[in-house]
Amino acid sequence: MDAPLEEIEFLARSTNRVEVLQLLATRPHTRGELAATTEASQATLGRILEDFSERSWVTREGDTHVATATGALVADGIDEFVAVLETEGKLRDVVAYLPTDAFGFDLRDLADATVTVPTRTRPSAPLQRVLDGMERATTVRAVSHTLNEQSLTTAHRRVTAGRQTFEAVLSSSTLEALAADDELWTRVRALADHDDAVIRVARAAVPLSVTVVDGTVYLLVRDERGILRAAIHTDDSTVRDWADETVSRYWEEATPLDPTTFETGSGGAS
Repeated sequence: MDAPLEEIEFLARSTNRVEVLQLLATRPHTRGELAATTEASQATLGRILEDFSERSWVTREGDTHVATATGALVADGIDEFVAVLETEGKLRDVVAYLPTDAFGFDLRDLADATVTVPTRTRPSAPLQRVLDGMERATTVRAVSHTLNEQSLTTAHRRVTAGRQTFEAVLSSSTLEALAADDELWTRVRALADHDDAVIRVARAAVPLSVTVVDGTVYLLVRDERGILRAAIHTDDSTVRDWADETVSRYWEEATPLDPTTFETGSGGAS
């Protein structure tokens, strides 16, 4: 185990080493081309190429240097490791709140995702990120354990204006909370009565909040107290396939919304 770790340390001690190996894995380069790209001195490049040659990572072909098959293998590994660490860095502050047990994808699939967290100056930044997506969307499909006033208002306005179709599976607890507010419940009923919107009720608890806005997936991340910690959005095809399948599965298992079951005096929520 020590030898691989020593090689990792050898590469990690110098960004020039990493950059040179990655460059040579893409195509042959002369030493002059390497110097122009990396801005490393000729002496530094000489030492790097000699070290790589001793490891059989690089070979010389005329005036150019090129990565061997094992050199290219190491370069690919570096790229993957860097990508993993970049993804980990994005998720580090919110990983404790991620419902990873419900994810049907690898966290590596979030490599290109954008993670929006609250700040002192923009405490509502995660929610605003989702609202911005909904504001431009023609189709919205969601399964969620919550529906806040802003999202409801945006969906209601867009749907009634004929600019959006809206489908959502909501937990019973979410609908009970909305029914307790006359103004919000009136909006829910108006939305559900529209031809371009359908709301269904989940049969069981919903552990996550997934919204597919046209082709983009938004994940709202909350802590155990229900406080919004982040919004993650991505266009990754694997995550989108998972999100589509998740929404469809909840949709098939859910029941149509009967507003009267959540209204006072009808045997529902009070």
